[in-house]
Amino acid sequence: MSRGTCSGDCYRADHLLEAHLEKQLGSKGVSASDKEEMSAVLRQIDNYGMQELGDLIKKYNCKAPVTGNELTDIGEFNLMFGTSIGPTGLLRGFMRPETAQGIFVNFKRLLEYNQDKMPFAGAQIGQSFRNEISPRSGLLRVREFCQAEIEHFLDPEDKSHPKFQLVSGVPVRLYSAKAQTDGSKILEMSVGEALSTGVLQSETMGYFLARIQQYLIAVGIPPNCLRFRQHMGNEMAHYACDCWDAECKTTYGWVEIVGCADRSCYDLNAHAKATSTKLVAQQRLENPVTREVLEVAVNKAVLGKAFKKQAGAVTATLNALSDVEKEDLKEKLESSDSFKLSVGDISVEITSDMISSIQKVSKTEHVREFVPSVIEPSFGIGRILYCILETNFKVREGDEKRTWLDLPPLIAPTKCSVLPLSSHSDFIPYVQRISADLRKLGIPNKVDDSSGAIGRRYARTDEIGIPFGITVDFDTVKLETVTVRERNTCSQVRVPMSDVAGLIHKLCTEQATWSDAKASYPEFVGQETI
Repeated sequence: MSRGTCSGDCYRADHLLEAHLEKQLGSKGVSASDKEEMSAVLRQIDNYGMQELGDLIKKYNCKAPVTGNELTDIGEFNLMFGTSIGPTGLLRGFMRPETAQGIFVNFKRLLEYNQDKMPFAGAQIGQSFRNEISPRSGLLRVREFCQAEIEHFLDPEDKSHPKFQLVSGVPVRLYSAKAQTDGSKILEMSVGEALSTGVLQSETMGYFLARIQQYLIAVGIPPNCLRFRQHMGNEMAHYACDCWDAECKTTYGWVEIVGCADRSCYDLNAHAKATSTKLVAQQRLENPVTREVLEVAVNKAVLGKAFKKQAGAVTATLNALSDVEKEDLKEKLESSDSFKLSVGDISVEITSDMISSIQKVSKTEHVREFVPSVIEPSFGIGRILYCILETNFKVREGDEKRTWLDLPPLIAPTKCSVLPLSSHSDFIPYVQRISADLRKLGIPNKVDDSSGAIGRRYARTDEIGIPFGITVDFDTVKLETVTVRERNTCSQVRVPMSDVAGLIHKLCTEQATWSDAKASYPEFVGQETI
């Protein structure tokens, strides 16, 4: 973060540098070589650390955007919201920056619920809070937002996925960390090809990227506006060993809407260390394995007298040490007679009289214990909603005043409108009957019997994204047929009243397409003039 020296306004350093360089690239007074250098910096903007960003801001002489004044040196900024807990306010706490931790805390219960089988997943949706430096861009950068996360637990030695073959042929656009560094183009290939060529590291990561893309396309984001960008080294979160962001091209540029991270074993190890509780899964071995391990035998009398209530936690921590750490403990006790041991958030001193022995023993294992890794798809609901609205807001060709919202029937809040041609009393029972038939099939519909030309009412329903419209006219009274109109093409077909609810249901559930409807029923021309 950096501040303006006069106004005190705060700016996020990477956004400040990015905006300045983009402005310079559009300037005529910048040489071609300088523009090439700036473009290279922009490609790696997320890869720079605090010191590197500070040096670049000075190099390119960045100023405060509004006032043009000098900027302070950049410093770190805590994105977590601090708060006080309890009536005294002495207990400090933080509002959650992500929903995931509730799943990790309940890992043992979730594993038991899944009958101790791996892999398995838990999902959660809720509000998260981040202390953004400068909230802006509507739903894109806010301090409180809705987040949906899946934690998929799996064996760290086997990151295959049983359903990978179902998605291996799905084409994806991948912008790898190497391509960003080299200035290469986005790779367009199938998920299976990406795995075989080493662009993706595991089947499970590939499976979730394909499923994320299928979901985003299903809710209305155009495929040509999507890409997956891999995090670069300095950009990677401290808990992740690999991470890909699903990004959507908007008027604000490429916006991250879903993140998919391989969090390895970080979270479960951190919770296990803080609570002195084993958070592991087990795998029964077909052939028992005998191996030598270092075993720490404690002097319970001395240890209990020294640590009292904490003796159990200290013993558990000693037993949880790796063989390398136990060997280090043995050497330090022999050389200096004491050893500093971290137990949760505190550090305790272990002396040689507290340890009876540290020796190798042979153990036959019938069960393998391991700390599961986690693949985490994380969905920003507000950002996805914004991208759906922006990419699906359209204008009728040849008439800029007629706008429409191209929402897929899957997510359109109202699937169908029912419009009587006029306020004639003969139309009322037919409108009521059609609306009731649609409700029986679970199709949300809206009756628009307001005054005005039918074309104007069509335009109103188009503006709020209703995909289909049923019109009741005088032929309905005579022949019991209605017109069904499709929003995107404005074309209409004539359908018997007995078929219309079923047809709308099939169209909304993707059991039929509009082309199928046009092939099955006669086309109708008219009733479109505003």
